[in-house]
Amino acid sequence: MKIPKAWRLGISEMQIMPVLRHRPPSRRPLWIIVLVSLVCVSLIGAYVYPLRHYATCYFFDSSICSPFTQSLPPAPAKVLTDEEIAAYVVIRDILETPSLQSKNPKIAFMFLTPGSLPFEKLWEKFFLGHEERFSIYVHASKEKPEHESPLFLNRDIHSDEVVWGKISMVDAEKRLLANALEDTDNQHFVLLSDSFEDPGPHGTGRYSDGMSPEVEKKDFRKGAQWFSMKRQHALLVLADSLYYNKFKQFCKPGMHGRNCYADEHYLPTLFHMVDPNGIANWSVTHVDWSEGKWHPKAYKAQDVTFELLNNITSIDESIHVTSEGKKEVQQRPCLWNGVKRPCYLFARKFNPEALDNLMQHFSNYTTI
Repeated sequence: MKIPKAWRLGISEMQIMPVLRHRPPSRRPLWIIVLVSLVCVSLIGAYVYPLRHYATCYFFDSSICSPFTQSLPPAPAKVLTDEEIAAYVVIRDILETPSLQSKNPKIAFMFLTPGSLPFEKLWEKFFLGHEERFSIYVHASKEKPEHESPLFLNRDIHSDEVVWGKISMVDAEKRLLANALEDTDNQHFVLLSDSFEDPGPHGTGRYSDGMSPEVEKKDFRKGAQWFSMKRQHALLVLADSLYYNKFKQFCKPGMHGRNCYADEHYLPTLFHMVDPNGIANWSVTHVDWSEGKWHPKAYKAQDVTFELLNNITSIDESIHVTSEGKKEVQQRPCLWNGVKRPCYLFARKFNPEALDNLMQHFSNYTTI
């Protein structure tokens, strides 16, 4: 064993250390010693006995402070208005009542369009062979559409004018839902032509204080207009007037110097408030915002390839970039019954000129 040099010194090698001179006791002020003693006693006492003050908690782990936090009185309950009480009762009963059972459950496909649908032939190809499993409803807001597919004949509903970004978009959605709910076989409802929290100017920045107290800023959400919902949620949308009226009054383009679009905020906020565990929190319709413009990328004919369709249908994570300065990326997996699966059932925006390419690739790609 190698012995350190310090331990190998012999007696003869030891040096005689000089004798230290005796120094008088320190004359430090007595008050410093007393102060240090008091602090030590206070800390020991706070650790041994239950904590009673916020300041003491900063010195210790939060678990030690739990007796104090548990002793606090509960936060005062929000005082509900008559309208809120009535709304909560209706919403509760709708969500707790089982949906009507059908021997022939169908999906209602609801088309919101200004006029004719340029992709009717593609939809016809999608629907063929499943005639008893779907229903079609068309809301044409500007002109009566001319239909190329027999599946769309006599499927137009009574429509009204729709202005982009205004509450009339929500009115058209409710109109489609009302017509689709008349058929008790319709169990799922899809709006065709995305919920996430965005703290930036295009998300929470659109909130108006006039929505309070019914809609608080912390509950304000943003999403795309296109949705898929179950029958209970469709009934809830038609039954709601409390939150709808708040968005009708206080979510408008140009209001208070901000642009709030009801079709992007009403439904995501409503369901986040009344049934947060009953929604997927992402859109089932793919749209490409990578260009960073006010409108999403529009696919031209040459863009429609097998690779594009394969890429879209392989996406299994929902990604959103917030609109504030730091551009936070919100990313989460798309889970279906706890299993990670592709996010999207539909996609947009495709120019009418892309129809032929879509028809060609549809036969080779789809497994329907």
